[in-house]
Amino acid sequence: MNSETAIAIIPARYQSTRLPGKPVIKIQGKTLIEYVYRRVQKAGSIDKILVATDDERIASAVRQFGGDVVMTGTEHQSGTDRLAEAAQNLAPGALVVNVQGDEPLIEPEVIDRAVAAARLDGADMVTLMTRLTDKASIEDPNRVKVVVDRQGFALYFSRSPIPHNGTTFLHLGLYVYRVGFLGRFTQMERTPLEIAERLEQLRALWLGLPIQVSVVAEAHGRGVDTEEDAKRARALFGA
Repeated sequence: MNSETAIAIIPARYQSTRLPGKPVIKIQGKTLIEYVYRRVQKAGSIDKILVATDDERIASAVRQFGGDVVMTGTEHQSGTDRLAEAAQNLAPGALVVNVQGDEPLIEPEVIDRAVAAARLDGADMVTLMTRLTDKASIEDPNRVKVVVDRQGFALYFSRSPIPHNGTTFLHLGLYVYRVGFLGRFTQMERTPLEIAERLEQLRALWLGLPIQVSVVAEAHGRGVDTEEDAKRARALFGA
């Protein structure tokens, strides 16, 4: 694969704290991980899709719908660590798209926008943001906010409302990394801000590593983190 190849990797683990077995819960006869996989397939920028997991139940579910799986170790503390292991044999300049495995409504256009930004700017780490206007969401600590400089590089991410006054942007948890950077990043020690906010992207900012943030129009997808989220998704898909 050449250096501009874009590989989407979906990290998936079974032991979710709030919703155990989340990737294989059924929504209208399909597993959650299949919904995500099918959405990624619609992105024109993606050359290959892999599900990275350490659990045979997830791997079996993916194989049943014809998806590709890479098995990883059991010791990973984050999805990014699992991603790095799955990507370790790819070309250093290849693009790896980290797609959250709990977003069955992820928009293919959003994925394409992130990959295009990485290819255009040659950035090592790219993510996305969208304007946030709902007051409840702005104050929700599960909805991560971001502020950027005039060139579109991240200044800070927080679970708190930022800035205090002005336009608020929601961080969309999709990343594009170059393989070489991803390997280095996951070898770096956790940092104080990362621990305080429980946001590993702050490790990059703490260490002075730039994160390019691209703006997208309103994104409608939302992750499935709890049983309530699962009920909402089932209702949405007509289950």
